[in-house]
Formats: sequence, structure tokens, C-alpha cells
Amino acid sequence: MVLLTAALAPVLPLPYLPNVPDLSQVSQPPFSIGKHWLGTDSQGLDILSQLVFGARTAVALTLPATVMAALLGAIAGGAAGFWLNQSRLAAPYWLLLVACVWWALSLPWPWLVLVGAAAASGCLLAIAKWRQRPLPAWRLPLDSIVMAIATTLDTIPRLILVVAIAAGTSVAIQGMLLLLALTSWPQPARLVRAQMLRVRVLPFVEAARATGFSPGRVWLWHALPHAVQPLRAAFPLSMAGLLGLESTLSFLGIGLPPNVASWGRLLAGIRHDQSAWWIAFFPCLCLITSILSLYILSRHQSSQP
Repeated sequence: MVLLTAALAPVLPLPYLPNVPDLSQVSQPPFSIGKHWLGTDSQGLDILSQLVFGARTAVALTLPATVMAALLGAIAGGAAGFWLNQSRLAAPYWLLLVACVWWALSLPWPWLVLVGAAAASGCLLAIAKWRQRPLPAWRLPLDSIVMAIATTLDTIPRLILVVAIAAGTSVAIQGMLLLLALTSWPQPARLVRAQMLRVRVLPFVEAARATGFSPGRVWLWHALPHAVQPLRAAFPLSMAGLLGLESTLSFLGIGLPPNVASWGRLLAGIRHDQSAWWIAFFPCLCLITSILSLYILSRHQSSQP
């Protein structure tokens, strides 16, 4: 129902828009007079419209952020559990890795360094192919790096981390989406890594290696599809956590622009008129039912074979 409401929010026949106040009907209770069926807040904004468009905001943020976090966690955890600390990278790939880190840290001339590293890597690969000699390679402690980053992110409470970043910088909706995803990937990564440690020694993976397939092909087409199975049950839980986090940020007035409707921002309106119980009741009802539904879905997925 929440997904359907979010998808149809722009075309639903709502009597009022969520950001258009009706100053003649301020703090009106639900089912009283006029077309404000669920009442208005202290600014005269329609509660029903804010709930509908708040569902759209919740889905537009939490669903893509959960998908991005699951993909990032699956790739990082799957690679760490498959190669552990035994992988080796040739010199061109080390150049690209250093350039990507340089770009991620926003050091001087990030795009120039990234383009230069890509050009140098291409030249080295072309020379190695022409000379038919392997390039020098060095060991990459992939498992240690991934788990160290995940442990560092888990050490800091996620709410405090997101509040510190979102409050210190002016982030748009896209920035908030990326921020939620980048702070939520450690849990999927740990689940996939733990499953990959079991999958990588199973007979069908050993048979794929024995046929002469490259390690990357064995990882992508044989081991990883089986290692991501725990994410079926973890996905609804991750989405429920991000829904609660997004509502908390909106309640605190952090992250989203003021003109974007949100359940958390609607819930925060109870501060201005504590006698208007309907301002807090309806968004709380939407949050509780959505989170409980996601928990039930997770239990159903975990019980599936």
C-alpha cells in the first residue's frame, strides 16, 4: 500500500497540495469541516496530502538506498570472503586504485589524477600484451581492508554519523540517498562474507576452478549468486532501519529541504501545538505499520528454503 501510494501520489485526487497552506483552517481536527479529512497542522497544511507525499519521500529515499547498500555490501563482502588476503593486483590496477582513493578524498585535481592513472594503466597493459610478459603484482589484503572499514563504520552510531555529516554540509535528496547507502553497507557485507566463506569451498566452486575458469568468473557466476542468499531476509530489515533513520532526521530538521513532505517532519509539528494529537497520530501510525510490515516480511523470507 505504501509503494502504491508513493507511485500514485502525483495523480491522486487530493483536495489540497502538501505545501499549500489554508490559513483559514489552522490546527483543525480530522473529520471536522471542509475537505481536510485528516485535519491540518499549525501552519494550515493538509495532513492527508503530507502523509501521501511523505510516503513518496520515504520510498524514494529508503528503497534505492537499501538497494545500493545491498549491492555495495554484496560486492565488498563477497570479494573479501572469496579472495580473503590472498589476492594480488598488477601495477596498472594499483594505479587505478590509488587514483580512485585520491578522487574519493577530493584531493587536488581529482579528475586529472584519475584520467592520468587510467591512461597510464592502459599503456602498461598494452605494453605487457605486446611483450607477452606478465606485469609485476603485489598482494592486496582485501579482507582486512573491507572488515576494517566495516568495523570503523559500526563503531560509530549510525545516527550520530549521519547527523554529523548531514548537519555539517548542505546535502540534497541525492546526497542524502548516497549518505544513507554509504553508512548502511557493513551489515550486508558481513552477511555475504560469512556465507562466502562457506560457499567458496563447496564442490561446485572447486569444480568451476578445476575447469580452468578465471577466478573473477568463478566468483561472479558461481560463488556470488549463492553467497547473497542471506540478503533476502536482511533486505526488509535494512529498509526498516533506513525508514526509521530518515524519519528521525526529518524530525530533527536535518537533511531534506523544507519544501519536501516527510512523515518525520509532519511528526515534528506536534511541537508547535501539543493539543493537536492528530499531527502525531497519523504519521506514527504510518511509520509503525510500515516497519512492522517489513519485519513480518523479513521473517517470512527467512523461513523460506
